[in-house]
Amino acid sequence: MDKSKVIFGNEISAKDYRKACKTKEKSIKKFGDDSDVDYNIVIEKNDRIGDSLGVYDVLLKDGKSLEQFDREKGIIVGNIRMGFGHYRISMAMASAAKSMGYIPYWMDLNGYPKTTCTKVISHQNQLYSLGSRLSKNKLFNKLVWEPLNYEGFRKLSYNASDQKNAELMANVYKNVPKDIPVVGTHVWPAQAAVHAGMKYVVNAIPDNWPMALHFAEGALHTIQCKNAYMGYRILNGMNGKKVCNPMPNEDLAYVGHYIDHELVSNIEADCAARMARKEKGKPMRFLLTIGGAGAQKEIFAAIINYLLPTINENRAALYVNVGDYKNVWDELIQEIPSMAQISTEHFNEFDKTSEFAMNAIDGEVTGIHGFYHENIFEAVYCTNLLMRSADVLVTKPSELAFYPVPKLFIKRVGKHEMWGAIHSAEMGDGTLECRDIPHTLQMIDLFMQDGKLLNDMCESIKVNKSIGLYDGAYKVIELAMEMKNK
Repeated sequence: MDKSKVIFGNEISAKDYRKACKTKEKSIKKFGDDSDVDYNIVIEKNDRIGDSLGVYDVLLKDGKSLEQFDREKGIIVGNIRMGFGHYRISMAMASAAKSMGYIPYWMDLNGYPKTTCTKVISHQNQLYSLGSRLSKNKLFNKLVWEPLNYEGFRKLSYNASDQKNAELMANVYKNVPKDIPVVGTHVWPAQAAVHAGMKYVVNAIPDNWPMALHFAEGALHTIQCKNAYMGYRILNGMNGKKVCNPMPNEDLAYVGHYIDHELVSNIEADCAARMARKEKGKPMRFLLTIGGAGAQKEIFAAIINYLLPTINENRAALYVNVGDYKNVWDELIQEIPSMAQISTEHFNEFDKTSEFAMNAIDGEVTGIHGFYHENIFEAVYCTNLLMRSADVLVTKPSELAFYPVPKLFIKRVGKHEMWGAIHSAEMGDGTLECRDIPHTLQMIDLFMQDGKLLNDMCESIKVNKSIGLYDGAYKVIELAMEMKNK
């Protein structure tokens, strides 16, 4: 069955199907069709996070591979770089796989520049990043960006077009053994794997606002939040007001949050350290982390300006991770010159960043610490390392909304992210979404002045761990391997 014609038993209209086919035709005209190309595979240990997460890169390039796929313990983590969230989920999967004795093979479908697959994804990534940046314009955000992210991506017709484009991505899996399980941390790696004939595919859905965008029929779909289960089960609102045929029960599984083993295994100790620092009057540590689209600089600047007096008085300390956007750090320094005098820069020295993060867990931290790494692995994983010693994570309610650290949510980028903050607030480990700067600063004050807020979140995180809320990555790996071993 053509996956763009019928989606979980729901027939796509002839008009929408023609549109989907034209989408593929346009992509071929613009990016070519390499379906007949036989790409050579080289497997190499990842030189950035290979030691910590056990990751091996699956590269499409000339040469002889010194490593071979482990057909028994190997598991492919299929991902793309579109923002940081999908990379972060992939790192959680790799971390869980390694902790369970498996070997994670990293396939970045946006990392093969010669392929049609990467050309299509890179183009979409550029459009998404542009939209995220333009969303700072209130009119564009209201009329274009939020409706697209909330209702446009929700439609079955959107999935039909995506499936056609995914047919052009399948060739990157051509020489991958078909019996190695694949965990896709974005729908395109999952869709491409299914089209390529990979036998055991898990589609790890990132958001908890149910959207047809995330469907990869033929894969097992996993979700992080129970409140999203029914929306996916009945394809709620994905074909206007029409009642849709439901998703088969065996195609959908609730697993919990996708979190790294290193964070889950240290939850109790890290929460105890946060509460102890608060009780002793130590500087409260705020971790500000900018997303992959780099759209939150203005909010960062307001927070830093507001906290400067308390930083100078050793009542607060800041970690500022600008990822791979050094221009954001430079602009912050230019806008707030006094910030430079109390800042320590940790730039492009990941070993020293890792050492700082480890020492900060039990050590003292003062002032402002800026982090920038041009390598994407280091840029993303830096936040994970700093999370353990941070008291409060300041972030938009994206994938970081699911992490086991007290969170202050700034304004979302896309309406679908709204539900991340709602879920976190319900689970007690994060604030409501602060949709403007005054409310963000009010929440900063509450964290600084009211010890109960931080302590309550830490207690909720410990309770959430006890019920398995943060075990999603382990469960995804289990399900993937169970599919193979049936």
